[in-house]
Amino acid sequence: MASRPFYLNQLSSLKVSSALGLLVVAGWLLAPPAAAQTMQSLPLAPSRAVAPPPQADSSYSLGAGDIVRVDLFRLPQYSGEQQVQADGSLNLPLVGRVSVFNMTLEQASSTISNAYSQVLRRPIVALTLLQRRPLTVGIAGEVNRPGAYTLSNETTSFPTLARLLETAEGVTQSADLQQVEVRRQTAQGTQTITVDLWQLLRTGDSRYDIALRDGDSVFIPSTQVSLEDGMLLANASFAASSTQPVNISVVGEVFRPGPYTLRGGPTRTGQAGVPGGEAGSNSSTVNRPVTVTDAIQVAGGIKPMANLRQVQVRRFPRSGSEQVFTVDLWQLLSTGDLRQNPILQEGDTVIIPTATSTPSALEAAQLAEASFSPNTIRINVVGEVKQSGLLEMPPNTSLNQALLAAGGFNNRARQDTVLLVRLNPDGTVIRQPVEVNFAEGIDEANNPALRNNDVVIVERSGLAGVSDTLGLVADPISRFLNLFTLPFRIFN
Repeated sequence: MASRPFYLNQLSSLKVSSALGLLVVAGWLLAPPAAAQTMQSLPLAPSRAVAPPPQADSSYSLGAGDIVRVDLFRLPQYSGEQQVQADGSLNLPLVGRVSVFNMTLEQASSTISNAYSQVLRRPIVALTLLQRRPLTVGIAGEVNRPGAYTLSNETTSFPTLARLLETAEGVTQSADLQQVEVRRQTAQGTQTITVDLWQLLRTGDSRYDIALRDGDSVFIPSTQVSLEDGMLLANASFAASSTQPVNISVVGEVFRPGPYTLRGGPTRTGQAGVPGGEAGSNSSTVNRPVTVTDAIQVAGGIKPMANLRQVQVRRFPRSGSEQVFTVDLWQLLSTGDLRQNPILQEGDTVIIPTATSTPSALEAAQLAEASFSPNTIRINVVGEVKQSGLLEMPPNTSLNQALLAAGGFNNRARQDTVLLVRLNPDGTVIRQPVEVNFAEGIDEANNPALRNNDVVIVERSGLAGVSDTLGLVADPISRFLNLFTLPFRIFN
């Protein structure tokens, strides 16, 4: 058999290679790789559908303020940058005004090509978006400054949801970031996109920070944020600014209940019954949100009968019913759990309830050392002491310590018993005799811890009483005798 020409062998090999190539391509098209599907899928929060951010420019609609470049093939004299006018048109060479309002780039390119076809033969038009117009978007719900905002576009990228939240001065502590709604007008009607911004905070995945479009409406619903999530929310880039004043109220077992305005500066307490204050609150470098302990400190500190295990925060979100949650400040004192010191927002009320039983000596000592206790309490020690009067003592000062601070008993004092006078919050007065034993530790019966405005009365001893009585009786007789003997003294 005669051998086939070389070019026929090459042609057969080429056909086989082409067939194999087609089979490989067909197999690749018919069997989509799992890795590609994995890369294209957006990680979603459990049981929540979160749309991926719109990335394609084909759906962008032109409007007033957009800057585009119109290129006519081989006609540079008619090409150049153009800005869409207020009426939605472009003022083009040769053809004049051409309306491109609410058109995509592809539709506008076709419209411009049709306009130039009236004066040119088969024009080829390329339309490029150079700079998007400023977007006007609205935001409502749990943000500090709801309303309409205009977001500028310095590049060809869209402003994002996080940028809008920052412009609206941040979200509140009641914001439900798992259910952020973005309402968008499309040709098919209103589209609602649900965004889970918690995924952005927890994972840093910027795809959850979706791009906004002109005319979008954003709504931040309200929820009761957990103590753990509250700390994370306060550290977000779109959290509320800590330099803005916050109006709050403090009621219950504090020395100066009432409304206060805090600016996020380091707080301090002073004397019991005197409001505390903020140190450096006018400084522009202060950058710390207002917490529950800040509010207590400014309100003069806690009273000895404060129930720190059941401190309540009452909150009224912008879009929802009243929220009340409880914090345990004992956990903060004993374990340093900062979650028990939540961040406050505008309009919050801190409620310090009254304890149902007197705290133990150990708990009273811990209370006195807390940063939200007053620095000093005022005690009056009167009667038979060497230095009677008003004393300023640390919280949890015992009766024995107050007596020693007043210089101790004088030689006329009754040294076995003193009288403790205390004004209760309900207006009643307690007069309690207390046996004095300087070797006794803090004890409610024999050496009680004193409270602000307590009065300690040291009575005179029996001998001093008899002496004073005899003095009262003898004084008139002494005066009479002085009058009787006066003439004799004169003539003498």
